[in-house]
Formats: sequence, structure tokens, C-alpha cells
Amino acid sequence: MKVAVVVIEYDSMFIGGQWRAPTSDRRITVIGANDELVCGSVPEAHEEDVDAAVTAAREAVRDRAGWAHWPGAKRATYLERLADILDGRSEDLISRVSIQNGMPVSVARQLEASYPVVLLRYYADLAREEAPMELRRGLFCPEILVRREPVGVVAAIVPWNFPQTLAAFKYAPALAAGCTVVIKPSPETVLDAYVFAEAVAQAGIPPGVINVVPAHREVGSYLVGHPGVDKVAFTGSTPAGRTIGEVCGRLLRPATLELGGKSAAIVLDDAELDMETLGPQLFSATLLNNGQTCFLGTRILAPQSRYIEIVDLLSDLVASLTIGNSLDETTQIGPMATAQQRHRVESYIAKGRSDGARVTVGGGRPSGFDKGWFVEPTVFADVDSHHTIAQEEIFGPVLSVIAYTDDNDAIRIANDCDYGLGGTVWTTDQDRGLAVAQQIQTGTIGINTYIPDPVAPFGGVKASGLGRELGPEALASYQQLQSIYLG
Repeated sequence: MKVAVVVIEYDSMFIGGQWRAPTSDRRITVIGANDELVCGSVPEAHEEDVDAAVTAAREAVRDRAGWAHWPGAKRATYLERLADILDGRSEDLISRVSIQNGMPVSVARQLEASYPVVLLRYYADLAREEAPMELRRGLFCPEILVRREPVGVVAAIVPWNFPQTLAAFKYAPALAAGCTVVIKPSPETVLDAYVFAEAVAQAGIPPGVINVVPAHREVGSYLVGHPGVDKVAFTGSTPAGRTIGEVCGRLLRPATLELGGKSAAIVLDDAELDMETLGPQLFSATLLNNGQTCFLGTRILAPQSRYIEIVDLLSDLVASLTIGNSLDETTQIGPMATAQQRHRVESYIAKGRSDGARVTVGGGRPSGFDKGWFVEPTVFADVDSHHTIAQEEIFGPVLSVIAYTDDNDAIRIANDCDYGLGGTVWTTDQDRGLAVAQQIQTGTIGINTYIPDPVAPFGGVKASGLGRELGPEALASYQQLQSIYLG
């Protein structure tokens, strides 16, 4: 399928509530994942642009009559207005995300277009409900007044795989808390960030409350360490997260770090694997967004008694998937986001083969695609839990099937990993599944399904990060507390 793509260009960036000319003539050029052609370009932010954005955000925080000091109900009104406008721009967001990073439009419609709207409305409700202060009876003081205040200026560093959803994970609770934000989108996905900025301007959100600075990693590092920033919220790789954590630790600056994953999908021996009913849920939990999703259960743990059956079922499922242009509504697996990402995935496939694992389906590039960064979805059997492909995050459509003997062995293998972000247990016995899930060292896990829900905290343990997004816990992470002892 060939889809005509219009080249989208911008000459300014959204800082301090207005469109400003950049401080240099350098630009970020975006290459489409489907055809390797230029699909747009935007100005590249430099340190001076970051200074201006942080200054605008800081002034908005200091304004005693401004955003940070408004009642929660007033902020909520603006969050809902922004949600309505984004909802009306959903088709723009869907197409731009899909063109840039290869996300199938069906996934973009389900997540990139809808999740930010849901989050804005959810946190608007929380902002209305939460009391800004609480009176407590003390043990040594007659009464204590505990106040909640916004933490201040938030640097939100957003990745390319779910650019709108993961940005909303940060700005929605931050704004509800009264913070101001400087958003740095990934250079691979900047065109959708401009739709968001246009929506912010249309919503009439006060100047400086939301700023968008498209930039590469070096300028992102400058933003993280900027003296005007009070908190950093980052989603990305574990190595980058460690670097950000070191900077924030030295500065005693709070940070929420949502990092990599290598989650286990544990198939118990009583699982009913009817692909007609379970297939879509299993696909979403293991291969969503072309495998470019941090929480995916790419380690499939199968009981030895059913190992061949499960390998065959997974191989049939993966072989049946439709590979194609991400803008095609029928596509289930689109291209990798970048040439570098395709090279990374192919390197891991080669490593899996050299380590002795067996490819049952996929393992190469699909035929009929002369352009675009496509990789066949791949299943490896005969994988040892210590193989590289079973331990390191591939971030592509590659599944490793590992055998186990009993439930305790499955739990041991699942926990024998540096990461702990997601996971699933597949069983017909929910009590048994719950007993297994509670023993897995992970921040989130599902039983016969997996989808992060806005009301529940999301995040990881071990090398998968620090802190939590979503739920009221995320709102609390953008607040600081003050205790006033009343005599």
C-alpha cells in the first residue's frame, strides 16, 4: 500500500505561551519509518531556547495569582478544555505518530489519540477532589496543618515509541498539581508535539505553563541539569535513566524514571490457549506497537509438558500477523522507528541464532518491502534463560520461549532478570495466577491480560526505574508537603 505523505514544516517553537523564532538555524529532520523519506522538519532547540522555556515556566510558578496558586477546580477546567481540543485533533495525532515511528494506526487510535484525553480528564477530576491542606491532631502539638504545594518546574523527557501517551503520563498529573512543564520530545517524533502545542495555545492555558523544546540528547541533558528545574520525569532506556538519576541525585532533585523492561509472560500448565479468544490479548501483551513497548512480555515461559504445543501456537499466531505500511488500517506489524532500531533488532536475532536458539518463524526482513525499516516478527524456541535474547531488552517483535518445570521454577526464571516492569500470567485458575503474580519482582503484572490503567500506579523495580506514574500516586509525586505546627 502506498500512502501519499505531505511534508510538514515548522519555523518556530512554543515557549512562554507564544510561537518564538529559534536561536539558530539548525533543524531536526524527520524521516518516515515506512518509506525512509523526509516527512517533516522543525527548528532544533538550543541551550538558549531551553533557558527561555525554563524561565517562562519559572515565572508562571512564581506568579502568586497564577497557575500554581489557582484552586484545583480552576486548573481542572483548563485540563478538560485541552482534552476536548486534543480529542478534536485526534486524526492529526494518529497520522503524524504513525508516519514518524511506524506505529500501526489501529494502535495509535487506541492509545496515542485516546489515552492523553482520558488522563487529562482523570487528573482534572483528582484536582477538583483533592483538598490543598489537611488538619491533623498532633501528639505534641494541638493541631498540625499539612499543605500540598506543586513541586515547581518539571522537565518532561519523552521517548519516540508512544510520544503522546508518555508525555501525558507526565504533564497531566504535573499540571493538575499546579506545576509548569518543559517538554522535550524525542527528535524522531516532533511533528505530533506541534499538534499538542497548538492545542495548548487554543486552550488558552496561561503563558509559561507548558513549553515544548524539540531537541537532541545533548540539549536534553542540559535541561535535566538546569538550575531552574525542580523535578525530572523521564521515560527511556535504562542507561540514559542511570545518567539522569546520577545528575538528579547530585542535585538532590526528585526524578521519576520509567526505564527498560524484559517482562515474563508465564503460561501455566492449565492455560486455555484458544487463539480465537485469547490471541488479541496475547498479541497486545507481547508484540504491541511492533514490539517497541517497554512492558511487553517478550520472555514466554512455557511448561515443559506443553512446550511444543505453546511454541507451535505462538509461531502460528506470529506467522498470521499482517505486516505492512503503518498507515494501513489492516496492518498489525509496521516498521521499526529508525534504521538504527532495525539494526539493533537484527543484531539480537543474529545473536540468538549464534547462541543456539532456534527460529521457528520470522528472523529476516519481509519480502515486498524495498523501503522502510521492516523486520519480520520472530519467535525463538530452545532458548536458555541466560541467553542474551532472554536477558536484554531488544525493543522489537522478537519472542523467546523458555521452558520451565513447575510454578516455582517459572517464578525463579521470571525473577532472574535485571528488569521488573511488566509481566503476565496465563491460567484458567485466577487464584493460582494471583499466587504466582504476587511472587514476581515487578511493578505491574496482569492475569490473562495486560494494559496499564490510569487509576493504578505504573512503574518498575530493579533496572526498570524509580517512582510511579498514573494513579493518585503520580499526582502526589508532583507535590511537596509543608507541615505547620499550630500552638
